[in-house]
Amino acid sequence: MSISPEKILKGYKLTEKATNMQSTLNKYTFEVAKDAHAIEIGQAVEKFFGVKVASVNTLNCKGKLKVTRMSKGKPGVKGRMKKAIVTLKAGESIQLA
Repeated sequence: MSISPEKILKGYKLTEKATNMQSTLNKYTFEVAKDAHAIEIGQAVEKFFGVKVASVNTLNCKGKLKVTRMSKGKPGVKGRMKKAIVTLKAGESIQLA
């Protein structure tokens, strides 16, 4: 069962490392749905931005364990997400900001 392309891309990451990858390697970093796979992510980027995707790498980022006073020793997880690093074909670019 596949996800609709509107729900796959949640946002983009504009960190210092991601900005350097955009300018030098033509790679863009997105936060994506946890159950999306690389082929779906590539198709969603091509649909929304009108570019050709060369490859997609995904990684699951582990969240930090957080313990609050209210939970009394029951740790929760904060900041868990799935990222995708999308490489575009030569000559293609995306205007994010």
